Amino acid sequence: MKVLLVGSSGGHLTHLYMLKPFWEKTERVWVTFDKEDANSLLTGEKVYHCFFPTNRSLKALLINTKMVYTILKKEKPDVIISAGAAVAVPYFYLGKLMRIKLVYMEVFDRMDKLTMTGKLVYPISDAFIVQWPQLKKKYKKAINLGSIF
Repeated sequence: MKVLLVGSSGGHLTHLYMLKPFWEKTERVWVTFDKEDANSLLTGEKVYHCFFPTNRSLKALLINTKMVYTILKKEKPDVIISAGAAVAVPYFYLGKLMRIKLVYMEVFDRMDKLTMTGKLVYPISDAFIVQWPQLKKKYKKAINLGSIF
């Protein structure tokens, strides 16, 4: 299985990295920002850098969407996993069109409402993971796996 892990740097990337027991034995590729924290954390990993800032930026969305198609076509992942933020949205929508499985994990600090990215990808995700039971009550198809911390 080949996994594409997509997330902005900082906390979102940390969430994905904490899933290491799952992804460490898979073929994997990362998409994140070209920032010191991300580059340090992902030393030795195959990484594509996306354009940022992504939040509410039409320019970033357009640039990243073009990159998404190229990366998905080249890498051919079986599954895309993300914990956000906005960079995940074009990967999920183009991934859905390409019949790639989509797994989204809402970040730990969201206890009672979804992030903007969560709201955008919830309808198309094959698995939508939350870390708090309160979110499972609001989002019926969500899977509550509890905290990853």
